[in-house]
Amino acid sequence: MEFEGTFTIEEVSPEEVWLSLSDPYMIKQSLPGCQFLTEVEDPDDVDFEELREAEPDEDPPLLPEADPDEVAARGFDEGSHYAALLELKVGAVKPSFRTVVTIDEWDHPVGSASGEGDASGSSFEMDSGMELSETDEGVAIAWHAEADVFGRIAQMGQRVINPVADRVVSRFFSNIEDQLTEVAEEDESSGLRDRIKGMF
Repeated sequence: MEFEGTFTIEEVSPEEVWLSLSDPYMIKQSLPGCQFLTEVEDPDDVDFEELREAEPDEDPPLLPEADPDEVAARGFDEGSHYAALLELKVGAVKPSFRTVVTIDEWDHPVGSASGEGDASGSSFEMDSGMELSETDEGVAIAWHAEADVFGRIAQMGQRVINPVADRVVSRFFSNIEDQLTEVAEEDESSGLRDRIKGMF
């Protein structure tokens, strides 16, 4: 299955969007159903239950409250691996998707990742990527994803899976947009935008 689209966020800079999309905590809080998103050393040896139990009660602050340098320090790096657990309703079931993702490329304004995982007697493999471009209104995020799904969920067919994927993507980018609106509002008094731009 292939998915692609472009989401435009107005009145933001490419640097703000990139820094936000590089922040694992921003991704976790924006991605519907995400229980955790944690960096792991060995992608072949991940204990999801242990990671769930170790998840802190509270995440560190996001932009605009967070210090941009601290956000950059915890951001994605090429070659790093992340374990994620997502709980999403697909048709009549609500499986837990256990996923390990590798950051294949992460160099402003282009990023890509690949991963694999399993859920409820199903398995999947995926590749995804994005590219940012500045527009007259703000920033356009062109994204794409390709997924191969096997097992029980695959049997539900694209008529069930596609609306779920569309809903997740729409909510994800809407959540990112809401957070970046707060960054733009904070910038009016703090010069946050100039600080972030100076980092690139």
